[in-house]
Amino acid sequence: MAASSSLTVLGISFYLSFFAAHALQLPFHPHDFLPLLPRQVSWPILNYLNSAVDLLPTFVGATSSPNGTVEWKGACFYKNKAWMEFHNKTGNEFGGGTLHIEVSEAHSWTCMDIYVFVTPYRVTWDYYFLSREHTLEFKEWEGKAEYEYVKNRGISIFLMQAGMLGTLQALWDVFPLFTNTGWGENSNIAFLEKRMGATFEQRPQPWVTNISADDIHTGDLLAISKIRGRWGGFETLEKWVSGAYAGHTAVCLRDSEGKLWVGESGNENEQGEDIIAVLPWDEWWEFELTKDDSNPHIALLPLHPDVRAKFNETAAWEYALSMNGKPYGYHNMIFSWIDTIDGNYPPPLDAHLVASVMTVWNQIQPAYAANMWNEALNKRLGTEKMIKKLSASDAFLDK
Repeated sequence: MAASSSLTVLGISFYLSFFAAHALQLPFHPHDFLPLLPRQVSWPILNYLNSAVDLLPTFVGATSSPNGTVEWKGACFYKNKAWMEFHNKTGNEFGGGTLHIEVSEAHSWTCMDIYVFVTPYRVTWDYYFLSREHTLEFKEWEGKAEYEYVKNRGISIFLMQAGMLGTLQALWDVFPLFTNTGWGENSNIAFLEKRMGATFEQRPQPWVTNISADDIHTGDLLAISKIRGRWGGFETLEKWVSGAYAGHTAVCLRDSEGKLWVGESGNENEQGEDIIAVLPWDEWWEFELTKDDSNPHIALLPLHPDVRAKFNETAAWEYALSMNGKPYGYHNMIFSWIDTIDGNYPPPLDAHLVASVMTVWNQIQPAYAANMWNEALNKRLGTEKMIKKLSASDAFLDK
């Protein structure tokens, strides 16, 4: 983008932000006109004001009774409050409930707020355009467990902070992160530059270095970063939340005959299962050069000579062989990121949102959820050997 165009975008963005911050209720909001502007003007502004992170809802509170009113400021309506009322209109054992949401003081006549409502057993959403009291009906609870949860902990309320336009823009920003295209690669790089302050410098050709296996020693580390495709998008989000610049690592091991091997977790076997594997270097390197379509960036990090002298090759090999063929360590994956109650979340993430994402994913892809966090939670709660293991919902209920 030319310098003059950049200044124009920044100028319009500043005007919109300043105007919005100082305006009273107006027939329209300046942001509402963005889609009507020419695409070459509107999209750079939208990208400046919004990003993929705006797709994440913000926790505003939870309510469980008429006396447990929660109040907050919305993106459109600046004065909001909600309360819960239990009823038994269906005549079943545990009844249902009505969530009352009163919204007022909209900053314009054309804006709206979008909300997501969550319990460990359901996820629903609604949007509000008019200043008045709205209701959301829960005809009946999913048994005693949900009834007890709502009674004690309430319905969790999340606001889509970016509003309708920002949410749609965020969806557009998220989609390319997982596409195996040049667009996807550029989107992942832009996300990491914006959210982490990362810098990327294109190396001169050739991009593939002819590494000699003779120069690699036992204990040397392979740091791998993928920035396109399904795993590229996943690693981008993983880097953002954890602060890491590599999404995957592997370790080099040389056997008594001098043959070089690579030990890594997440290798797919013939049955399609992700396992821990110890592979010959030539096989591993050939795959990365010719078959890995995620455009991996691989850095070889040799051990310092002083550390290498202390490295116990015998113990390393014993451990690697004892783990070879075992399932991928899903039970450690999430908790390699989260190890405090509330200190591991870059804004706008928080513990409420992460727990709700687990709930949503548990309904969308139960098998994946069973790997990603049910296994981890059961491991930490000591229930992995029970006939009926706990799900994420059960764990949240018992926490």
